[in-house]
Amino acid sequence: MDPEQTISQTAEFSWKDFINALSLAHMVLGLFSIFCSFSRKSHCASWMLLISFLLDMAIGTMTRYLHICHKVGLELNDLAVFTTFGLASALLLGVDGPLNGFLAIIYVLTTSFRLCFCQTGGAPSAYKGLPCPYASCVLASTCLLTKGNTFVLCCMASLMILFMIDQSCYPHDEILQSENWKKGVYLGGIIMLVFSPFSLTAFYCLTWSLSYIFFPDALWGKECVLSSCTGKP
Repeated sequence: MDPEQTISQTAEFSWKDFINALSLAHMVLGLFSIFCSFSRKSHCASWMLLISFLLDMAIGTMTRYLHICHKVGLELNDLAVFTTFGLASALLLGVDGPLNGFLAIIYVLTTSFRLCFCQTGGAPSAYKGLPCPYASCVLASTCLLTKGNTFVLCCMASLMILFMIDQSCYPHDEILQSENWKKGVYLGGIIMLVFSPFSLTAFYCLTWSLSYIFFPDALWGKECVLSSCTGKP
């Protein structure tokens, strides 16, 4: 076997392991968030979800940039996404009352639908329906800003469910492979997460997510969205 080819395969294998490790860390954060929710520590649970939001974006960028695609990695990442942005996010609503529990179940089912739809949608550079990481970021930020107000969270969750099942197009969040200002938005999120007060970080992430939800064309990739939805290259 060609030595250069062997080195290339070894490097690819190492990157696969690294990305799998990040996906595993992603899932662990989701499990910690679930544990915090059951312990009635919504503040910590929300914080875990915001970290997962940034980590998930990095995993997706690395996978696309390195052209790494393998079955085990995809399945592990899907499991991490469902655990974190499905189960853990839904538990922020609480399960004290029947309405909260019912809405949490609907949220989990909607996330499952989104994951299945993304795998079979076939659009090369756009999603149909709001990606669940952004919905989770909105819930986590709202939870931090309202100190876990259940009524506000339920209203916001209902809105996110509608956006996730909607057929509107949203661009792929290739922030780290896009314009410099988008990279700055991502870097700003990391800086806020590490150095800023919790409320300011939550407001930043909420503004970021809402801008993606309400202005996908104007801010986050008009050409990308239009070409994917119309079938043009």
